[in-house]
Amino acid sequence: MAVNPELKAYLQTRRSIPAFQMGEPGPSHDEIMEMLKLATRVPDHGKLAPWRFAVYRGAERERLSLALADVAMARNPELSEEMVKVEKSRLTRAPVVIAVLSRAAPHVKIPEWEQVMSAGAVCLNLLMAANALGYCSNWLTEWYAFDESVHPLLGIKPDEKVAGFIHIGTPTVPPFERPRPDVDSLVTFYGDA
Repeated sequence: MAVNPELKAYLQTRRSIPAFQMGEPGPSHDEIMEMLKLATRVPDHGKLAPWRFAVYRGAERERLSLALADVAMARNPELSEEMVKVEKSRLTRAPVVIAVLSRAAPHVKIPEWEQVMSAGAVCLNLLMAANALGYCSNWLTEWYAFDESVHPLLGIKPDEKVAGFIHIGTPTVPPFERPRPDVDSLVTFYGDA
């Protein structure tokens, strides 16, 4: 069996950069399209492509962030000044934000759960595709991912769920390591080696 040392080294050191620690430059249109093509190379039972993308960039990120902030402040007039600033910057922390939208639905042959997991695989592939093109990335789901009342603002259709908002940019700080799970405590082997 051939070992791929570059891929192994990447997986051993893969990290996310927090979205608020990203800056310009962000990926170009062509780079975004290349990332999306790479991201879709995932398990997809039945070739349904049960996901799609919404790409937020440029001034549209600020317009949407302010609209989301208006909703958050209307619901909670007691928001602290610091939280108001956070709400107003939701989609402006990184130069590009890509929503991976799950279109999982009942199917005669393909379980809906498999379709949902395919969207999750797209999110992870998109993180890695961004890294492969020299950018940093972070997979987030925040309140607006689950609040269907704001989905029309974000171009999310009624039959879609947010698998993740992938923030992409250039790191403004070096990546840091975080504690990782103790794999030995998570594995149960059955049968002989």
